[in-house]
Amino acid sequence: MKVGKWKLLLPLALLAVGATIGTSGALATPAQANEVRFAIMTDCKGAFAFGYEVDTAGTIAALSQYAGAKPKNKKKPSAGMTGGSAGGKRLNLVGIGCGDETPALALKETRRLMVQLRADIMLGPLSGDEAVSIAQWARQNPAKTVIIGTAGSQDPTMQIAPKNLFRYHGDGAQWNAGLGEIVYKRLGWRTAALIGDDYSFPWTSAAGIIADFCGIGGRITKRVWTPPAGGDYAPFIRQLPRPNQVDGYFWLVGGANTSAALTAFEQAYGPLNARQHSGNLFLYFLGANTTVAPRLVGAYMGGFGTFQTGGLKNAQARNYVRNASRWFTGQNVNDGFFYNYWNAAWAMVQGLNKSKGAVGPALQRALPRSLKPGFQVANKGVLRLDSRRQAIQDQYPLQITRASGEGTVSTSIVGYVPNVDQTFGGYFGPNKPAPGRNYPPCVKRKLPWQGKIKVVKNGVITNQVIK
Repeated sequence: MKVGKWKLLLPLALLAVGATIGTSGALATPAQANEVRFAIMTDCKGAFAFGYEVDTAGTIAALSQYAGAKPKNKKKPSAGMTGGSAGGKRLNLVGIGCGDETPALALKETRRLMVQLRADIMLGPLSGDEAVSIAQWARQNPAKTVIIGTAGSQDPTMQIAPKNLFRYHGDGAQWNAGLGEIVYKRLGWRTAALIGDDYSFPWTSAAGIIADFCGIGGRITKRVWTPPAGGDYAPFIRQLPRPNQVDGYFWLVGGANTSAALTAFEQAYGPLNARQHSGNLFLYFLGANTTVAPRLVGAYMGGFGTFQTGGLKNAQARNYVRNASRWFTGQNVNDGFFYNYWNAAWAMVQGLNKSKGAVGPALQRALPRSLKPGFQVANKGVLRLDSRRQAIQDQYPLQITRASGEGTVSTSIVGYVPNVDQTFGGYFGPNKPAPGRNYPPCVKRKLPWQGKIKVVKNGVITNQVIK
């Protein structure tokens, strides 16, 4: 009798042990009934290695503001946090992922965090190709919840769009809404060439520019794609039309490579004419403010869904800056990386409070379909998600301007584009291809904001429209 009993119990005992073992074979800490396990997925290697501290800071700052957590070290966000609860349960940060922009490492880290360390929720990733692969992973793991950190590829919430994946910020196309119309109207561009890194975020970023510029009547005459790892840009520059053959160039080469690509352009064609160059956020952010932007004073560029510098003057933005600045020293809380992870963490807290600490599908149903972030003006400051759980976000095209210090530059908001949806009014869609090297086509089409972009002066949204 006793032997038979143990024969019956042995498989159950083995199952219990197996439940605590991750895919690598290492033992994971058992989940407690009174805790919610979450993880942060960001990069600590490659062009976006800085994101490890910035993204973690945005997350922990929001949890400190809204969930009673506290940073362990105000100068080193990756040191973690103490305390914090939501929905009546303790928040347990089980790990911080270390990516390098590549899908392979992003998936490896996601499995480590979500399977081996048994996180219920992951905030991240940072980069576009990472988000595409993680969205596909999420679709196969519906009990896990992913809230994208700041990745801007279109595919995760458009063509893939699993029900357990959420994004509370715009994609790369949305961030460039209005830019094409501005250079068309203010600089008189009618033809333009485009050069960018050959992966999903610049493709999506370019898609927004193409839709906007071509939509109002412009024409893209050439698209050149460069290796994301950088290298010798001279062969790619030679593929572009000469400055006397085109009205302007849109640049989507990222990180430190932006300066290298523009230097190769100067070596081929002479000094830069700022009126002939535009592009996405890479013209100013990620260190380009000291290397690239000083050579392009007056150029227009896409934004990040925040005011960054050159401030938006309204009470909601000021309140966000005041709250977010309390928790860490040396962090630029206006930076889109910090801001987007802040909003992801804040949404997680709201969802857990509503689900009373339940995770999985219960949390996914409870996660907010609207929230009130710092840099949203439309809908009385409320940002809404669409049916695929993607943010419909206000956008703020920028111009590179001189700052008060000699040789320094800043950015100023020049336009306000309200409620930019991911489809651009039907230009993109879940049954259409994702942005790529040759997609979307350059076609004239009326966009929802065309002819309605408000002028912003000194951080104040006016009733004038861009002409």
